[in-house]
Amino acid sequence: MILYPAIDLKDGQCVRVVRGDLGQATVFNASPADQARAWASGGFHWLHVVDLNGAVEGKAVNARAVEAILEAVSLPVQLGGGIRSLADVERWIEAGISRVILGTLAVREPQVVRAAARAFPEQIAVSVDVRGGKVAVQGWTEESDLDAISVARRFEDAGVSALIVTDIDRDGTTMGFNVEAFGEIADAVAIPVIAAGGLASVEDIVKLKARRGVPVAGAVLGRALYNGDIRPAEALKAAA
Repeated sequence: MILYPAIDLKDGQCVRVVRGDLGQATVFNASPADQARAWASGGFHWLHVVDLNGAVEGKAVNARAVEAILEAVSLPVQLGGGIRSLADVERWIEAGISRVILGTLAVREPQVVRAAARAFPEQIAVSVDVRGGKVAVQGWTEESDLDAISVARRFEDAGVSALIVTDIDRDGTTMGFNVEAFGEIADAVAIPVIAAGGLASVEDIVKLKARRGVPVAGAVLGRALYNGDIRPAEALKAAA
């Protein structure tokens, strides 16, 4: 299982929010590049970066911070937030992003996601952000009438590299993973699933790995990692 420490960007800083509410942002590092270096030195092999302002506004807002992260570390980076066109995807891949995450487009313009996956094999992921059983879009400010599995199945044969499934109701809360909810989606589609939202301890990683059924491919680490409730070495050992 691959672990993805999160660097969520708001107003140029590294923050954590609760259930996507930008009004409840806690700043953990004024320098996202320094935070990226810290996670790299902790032994992680990927970074999960989200432009929170961009997700809401529908365009890149924290581009300079993302570029600083790319300059600071050699780790592969997956990036989401405000990426709304094939041109946006191409721009970020040319800038050095290893995997582009598309969420709002997956609901509203799935044909663009398919085109991106054809143009950039293995470099496109779909974000499936779930609140109350329905998929949310536009930086989680709007809800669709689609459930997670319906969205996931749209891309079964599209060539996307991963589904990043976020439990919005638990995101930023350290309530613990809803292991079965992630597992249900992993069982339903052939696309690798990365779990996000609510991770509280290394025990959540252990439970996710121990679950019967199709293995969950990865997990995003957020507030519990920043708070020190999870130590990088212990998490990586559990994931391995």
